[in-house]
Amino acid sequence: MKKELVFYLKWLATVITIAGAICTSVNLYPLGPALLNLGAFVWLIVSIMWREWSLIVINATLLLIYTVGLVIKLLT
Repeated sequence: MKKELVFYLKWLATVITIAGAICTSVNLYPLGPALLNLGAFVWLIVSIMWREWSLIVINATLLLIYTVGLVIKLLT
C-alpha cells in the first residue's frame, strides 16, 4: 500500500512541478510559482516517506524559497 501511495504522489508532484515550470515560463503569475510551491511540498512528503535526506533538504529549501518569494511579491 505504501509503495502504491508513493508511486502516485511522486508522479503527481512531477506533473504539478512541470505545470508550474510551464506557467512560470509564460509568465502566469502567481499560478506558476504557486504550482512550483505545491510540487515541492508533495515531493517533500515523498522524500520524508523515503527518508532520503538529500531530497528532503532540496525540497524543503525550494518550498521555503518559493513561499518567501510569493509572500514578498503578494505583500508588496
